[in-house]
Amino acid sequence: MKSVNRAKLDLIIAVTAFGTIGIFVRYINLPSSVIAFVRGAVGAVFLLLLLYFRRTPFRWASVQPHWKLLALSGAIISFNWITLFEAYRYTTVATATLCYYMAPVFVTLASPFLFHEKLTPRKLLCVLAALCGMVFVSGVPQSGLPEAGEATGILLALLSAVLYASDVSINKFLDQVPACERTLVQLAVAALVMIPYILLTEDVAAMTLTPLGAVLLLIVGVFHTGWCYSLFFGSMTYLPAQTVVLFSYIDPIVAIFLSALLLKEPLGWSGILGAVLVLGSTLISELPVRAAAETK
Repeated sequence: MKSVNRAKLDLIIAVTAFGTIGIFVRYINLPSSVIAFVRGAVGAVFLLLLLYFRRTPFRWASVQPHWKLLALSGAIISFNWITLFEAYRYTTVATATLCYYMAPVFVTLASPFLFHEKLTPRKLLCVLAALCGMVFVSGVPQSGLPEAGEATGILLALLSAVLYASDVSINKFLDQVPACERTLVQLAVAALVMIPYILLTEDVAAMTLTPLGAVLLLIVGVFHTGWCYSLFFGSMTYLPAQTVVLFSYIDPIVAIFLSALLLKEPLGWSGILGAVLVLGSTLISELPVRAAAETK
């Protein structure tokens, strides 16, 4: 049986890898929809092979009663990826990642209506702090209103955050479906949804892929999606949800660091303050009440 320490290591590897995906996407010379299709298809095949080599049968009986929600979730995932990958092309990886991490805020705002959860004063204060942080992430206090391209990237990343929040909300109703089967179906549906979308919106015959782009695309599909998703969801079986939430913040920290180091995309004082407000408020919002009280 996997130990807790091994599960933590797997989780760290997965969330660290998630923080690097923006760097890879930047250098793949294909439309975002095609990258999303390959990511879903390769990831689904990888998980299917993983089940096969582990001699674990696919439990269709646990999937069938929830296939409508799984299909909806998979479709949302595909457009979540498209909007995020497009955001990387218009704004910095750091800014897009920080906008994307507004997803917990959107889930918090929707929870009283969807899950009848009480919006406590602490959570409401965290939401307001995160929204204030987004103003700083946009760069308005430092440089004024963003240019059209930058504004487009921010809006696309925020749309991606809304889609991700929607997917998280749907998955709250799918906790009876085993993690591997759930993820496999969602990735397969995401790939299938992209096929007609690509045929209707892209000139497939005119697409070209450089050798570097092909290697990076394969890495995004096999490593970032297939292997890291299996590590991520596998670790959730052995770790408390709170640990998973806390370790997930490695993702944006890595993305911000690599954005500055490799792409020379510094945040500036406005972005740094915004990052502290967005990530800090969402982290505090997820902490148990007792833990939050102990930090005062």
